[in-house]
Amino acid sequence: MNFERRDVLLIAGLILFMIGLIPFMTPAYAAIVVILMYFGIKIYVGKRKQSITQDVGEGICMDCGSKVFDKKCPNCDGTQE
Repeated sequence: MNFERRDVLLIAGLILFMIGLIPFMTPAYAAIVVILMYFGIKIYVGKRKQSITQDVGEGICMDCGSKVFDKKCPNCDGTQE
């Protein structure tokens, strides 16, 4: 879990969410909820990014949108031969 620039927006949004939770619960519980939300979002985004990277592989064909293997599209390059 690396710290990226967009994490500043996530932290700012979560702080505002915590301020909104304070009237309904104690500040300590609101902070715990926000911290758990931060790590939950970071883990979800990391898993999703990893899933997309595995699906894409070397790249995507610009013509048909299928996954590229060995710098060749199995659909487009196979029909041209």
